[in-house]
Amino acid sequence: MKNSIRQLCFVAAAALAMASALPVHAQAWPTKPVKYVVPFSPGGVSDGVARLIAQHLGESLGQPVVIENKPGVSGIVGTQAVARAPADGYTLMGGTITTHAVNPFFTKNLGYEPVKDFAPVALVGMVSNVLVVPAGSRFNSVQQIVAAIKAKPDAISYGTSGNGTSQHLTTLLMLNRIGGKAVHIPYKGSSQSLIDLAGNQIDMQFDNMTTALAFAKNGQAKALAVTSLTRSALQPDLPTLAESGLPGFQASTWLGLLAPAGTPADVVAFINREVLAIMESPAVKGRLAVQGFTPKPMTPQEFRKFIQEETVKFADLIKTNNIVVD
Repeated sequence: MKNSIRQLCFVAAAALAMASALPVHAQAWPTKPVKYVVPFSPGGVSDGVARLIAQHLGESLGQPVVIENKPGVSGIVGTQAVARAPADGYTLMGGTITTHAVNPFFTKNLGYEPVKDFAPVALVGMVSNVLVVPAGSRFNSVQQIVAAIKAKPDAISYGTSGNGTSQHLTTLLMLNRIGGKAVHIPYKGSSQSLIDLAGNQIDMQFDNMTTALAFAKNGQAKALAVTSLTRSALQPDLPTLAESGLPGFQASTWLGLLAPAGTPADVVAFINREVLAIMESPAVKGRLAVQGFTPKPMTPQEFRKFIQEETVKFADLIKTNNIVVD
């Protein structure tokens, strides 16, 4: 009996010592539900991923993680709200390439600084675009398209969902890389442009992986290459642009978790560890893979550097090509 009591005392003392070694914020947080702001409408990719992450994060934290959709002006409304929220660890957001790397260069009075006003928490994953051409196109490879563009500038047309969209910027990255020109045909949505692509009204288009591959699977288009540095598990036989004569080419849409600037570093680090663990679970990894997401684990510091690099890349691209939003 004395030995049992002595052992219990030892365990209790060890637990107390471990607790006292933890930062104050980590001991007290969370004591109430955490808000996860999605700056886009319900039903989209960002919303779906947020709900998946929120469910598992809530289970690991022992507190509900509540989704709050705040759409408006390409994600600006919700992003502004998070930038102004208390930096106490109870407000998170699903940031994207649009909110933190593209919008700053198209909106004069943005209302937030993409790097200074946020504490990057974790990069959830990246989604590549796919280069597609009409099913009956004479082009069967990236090399053939590049050769045609170089041989006769402005003879090849490409569709997008509008100026400044990921499809537009990805195409410009490719054109700038090869020193070529093509005719931009902006649409109000990729569904319309893909219909025209299938009808041979335009020559090529970059689109998100799941949509582009579905069109190719239906026989309405040919998929030629993905924009990630490595091949996609969804279609491993499809080469990358980097393998197709454009070494190092990468253009991916990304989604990450951010908090207001000033959120305690120990809370940020704790959420980062939890999110990375969630991303490694087979159930979550499988559901994200179906949507074309490739996990890319990063520390908060690495994620901050990544955002900074993205803003520089798109700032140069937008300035060089004099892009303005319609």
